[in-house]
Amino acid sequence: MAKVVVTGGSGMLGKWVVRHFIEQGYEVVNVDTHKPADSLGHTLIADLNNLGEVYSVLAGADAVVHLAAIPAAHIKTNEVTFQNNVMSTYNILEAAAGLGIRKAVIASSESSYGIVFAVNRFGPQYVPVDEEHPQLPQDSYGLSKVVNELTADMFHRRTGMQIVSLRIGNVIDPSAYEQFPSFIHDPEQRDRILWSYIDTRDVAEACQKAVEAEGLGAVQLNIAADDTSMDVSSRALLEARFPEVTEFRQPLTGHETLLSNEKAKSLLNWQPKHAWRDYVKSE
Repeated sequence: MAKVVVTGGSGMLGKWVVRHFIEQGYEVVNVDTHKPADSLGHTLIADLNNLGEVYSVLAGADAVVHLAAIPAAHIKTNEVTFQNNVMSTYNILEAAAGLGIRKAVIASSESSYGIVFAVNRFGPQYVPVDEEHPQLPQDSYGLSKVVNELTADMFHRRTGMQIVSLRIGNVIDPSAYEQFPSFIHDPEQRDRILWSYIDTRDVAEACQKAVEAEGLGAVQLNIAADDTSMDVSSRALLEARFPEVTEFRQPLTGHETLLSNEKAKSLLNWQPKHAWRDYVKSE
């Protein structure tokens, strides 16, 4: 049985990731600052800014899935968000390297492209936005994700560790689908995330596949559903909110995602299974 450490496993996304790995037969240790509401496995309380503690919690692991972070710049001050997210990721990878762990998955974000929290609003240069799109953050959270991806590149160069950075779109817990009717017809809502979404269960499976994949090196992958979160066509959404976008790298004939997930599908043999239209009746 392989042992996987999941950081941030007490959080909204983390609990689904922990549950999924356990269901797949892994030994799982959750590392967080607090215990989960529903305990699924062993939890260790640790400060990931303390390298010694990180060495302790990763000891004996075969892989680490690093989800723990301050989730947005407006929750704590900019400097605290940046320092925590960057140093905790550095420590995870430093300890993993020192312990000989060969597989790591880290949670990056669509926020790294800069559109989400931009003070000076801007739209994508082209759609669908793929992993080659410029990352232009104007906030400490998005910047921390860019730095973390560069940190992953460095550790791969130094050690050969496989590190998959998942640029995760707007994460939706299954209970949140009941909220969709309140916004699915309004292009002004959710435009800064390019109307993207991804079910927690699909992220969990992407984490598993990223751990089990071989030969990926250091790679960045968008994780998003195949469609937008809206009952308005993708082209109409762009015309309403980002009319300056004129470069379409794939045909837009329906509700196609504007955050490309093709690379993740190809490299991980991953396919999102949960679409909001399966849970919500649109009118």
